[in-house]
Amino acid sequence: MLFKSGFSLKDEESLFEEYINSSEYSVCGFSYGAIKAFKYVKEQLNHGKRIDTLQLFSPAFFQNKSKKFKKLQIIAYTKDKDKYLINFIDLCFYPHSKKDTQHYETDVCELEELLNYEWNLQELKSLSNRGVKIEVYLGGNDKIIDVESAREFFLHVATVTYIKNANHFLQIR
Repeated sequence: MLFKSGFSLKDEESLFEEYINSSEYSVCGFSYGAIKAFKYVKEQLNHGKRIDTLQLFSPAFFQNKSKKFKKLQIIAYTKDKDKYLINFIDLCFYPHSKKDTQHYETDVCELEELLNYEWNLQELKSLSNRGVKIEVYLGGNDKIIDVESAREFFLHVATVTYIKNANHFLQIR
């Protein structure tokens, strides 16, 4: 199993232990890491590698957000990166207490990719047609992404598990 971490995070996969398929042919990604996991699976399949399952935990989904929203996120990040990241992590855990998480140094280019990434339904269908089982996990109390839009989008190509009272890290009260 390969796990791709979320924006500014590393080694947070333990938060998803109850959902992770630990098969060596499974690839998982959380939030921004879901984008990286999807790209990785496409690349591996193009090189003849075997991937059975792609698990997307709270995938970054901002394609329905306005340009103004995205621009304001970039401005806030650029103005005070540390404050932005603290607020971001707090929202990921909301309404639960914040847990210790490990971080890596981020840059504005990653945030821009995260905010501007457009999930492609045809590419997802192509993975499915090649035998990759796509699983998406969404928390109903997620304060980071538009859960309902993501749910509606991914239902066309994936098994979507909607966890009513869960946050961005899929924690339940």
